[in-house]
Amino acid sequence: MSKPDLNLLVTLDVLLAEGSVARAAERLRLSPSAMSRALARLREVTGDPLLVRAGRGLVPTPRALDLRERVGQLVDDAEAVLRPAEMLDLSRLTRTFTLRTSEGFVENFGPDLLRRIGAEAPGVRLRFLPKPNKESSALRDGSVDLETGVIGLATGPEVRTQALFRDRFIGVVRKEHPLSQGLVTSAGYAGGRHVLVSRRGLDKGPIDEALEKLGLERQIVTTVGGFSAALALARGSDLIASVPERHTGNLRAGMHSFPLPVSVPEVTISMLWHPRLDADPAHRWLRACVRDVCLAHLADRHTGELLEADAMPLE
Repeated sequence: MSKPDLNLLVTLDVLLAEGSVARAAERLRLSPSAMSRALARLREVTGDPLLVRAGRGLVPTPRALDLRERVGQLVDDAEAVLRPAEMLDLSRLTRTFTLRTSEGFVENFGPDLLRRIGAEAPGVRLRFLPKPNKESSALRDGSVDLETGVIGLATGPEVRTQALFRDRFIGVVRKEHPLSQGLVTSAGYAGGRHVLVSRRGLDKGPIDEALEKLGLERQIVTTVGGFSAALALARGSDLIASVPERHTGNLRAGMHSFPLPVSVPEVTISMLWHPRLDADPAHRWLRACVRDVCLAHLADRHTGELLEADAMPLE
C-alpha cells in the first residue's frame, strides 16, 4: 500500500476552511485548475466527495465536517514541529535534569549551582547520581542528561564535551600530623602510611609510578573507593590521603593540605552530554550554569583558569 501524500493535509485544511476552490487556490497561490485537481485527489484518497455543490457554492459533507477540526489540529501540530524553538522562558520552565558527577563535585559546586538554578528557574530540579565508571550508556539511553568528570577510553566517540577546569592531586593530613609542619619531601611523603583511592580496587596508581622513578615506595595501609572516605580516614588517623585539590575543597575543611613532592599529571574535568541535547535550549542553559558556577567558584579561591575549549566531539 502506497503512503499518502501528507501535503494533501494542508490542501484539505484550506479547502475546508474556505469552502471554495477559488479562494483556497488564491490562499495557497495555486491556479484554480491545480486546486480542482487536488480536490479530486482528496476525494479519491478519502473515498468521500468532501465538498458538494449547493446552488452557486460548495458545502461540506458530514465526513468533511468530521475531518475539519482534526485536520486543522494535525496541520497546527506539524507546523509547530517544523517551527524554530521558542525563546526559553526560565520562569515557567518545569523540568528535572539528571546529572552524573565525579565525587566531590556536588560537595564543592552543588550549593552554588542549586542557588543559581533556583534563582533563574524555580521549577527546575536537579537529580545528582554518583559516577562509578566512564561508560556513556546512560547518556545514550537518556537516563542521564549531563556528566562531569575525566574523559576516558570508555567514553563514547559521539559524546560531546566541554572542558571546565584542570585539577591536580595534593596530599592531605590532619592538623596534628608530622607532615603538617614544614616542607614535605618525597622521602618524607613516601615514608608515611597512606590510604589509596581506587574505584577499581587497584594496588597502585600514578603517584606510585612517580615515586618508583625516584626509587621510593609508599606504604599503602588501606584502599577505598572514593575521596570522601579517604579524607575521613586521614582526618581521624595519621594516614595520608592524596586527592584532587579542587574537587575536595569543602571536604578538606580543617585539615592540612600540601603539594605532592612528586610530579603527577593534572587531570581535566569536563562536561559530557549526548548530541541529541546539544541544541536543546534548556540543556544549553544548564550547561552554561554549570560552566559559570565552576568559573566563579575557582575564581573565588584563586585557583587555576577555566579552559576556553569549545564543545567538540571526541576524536
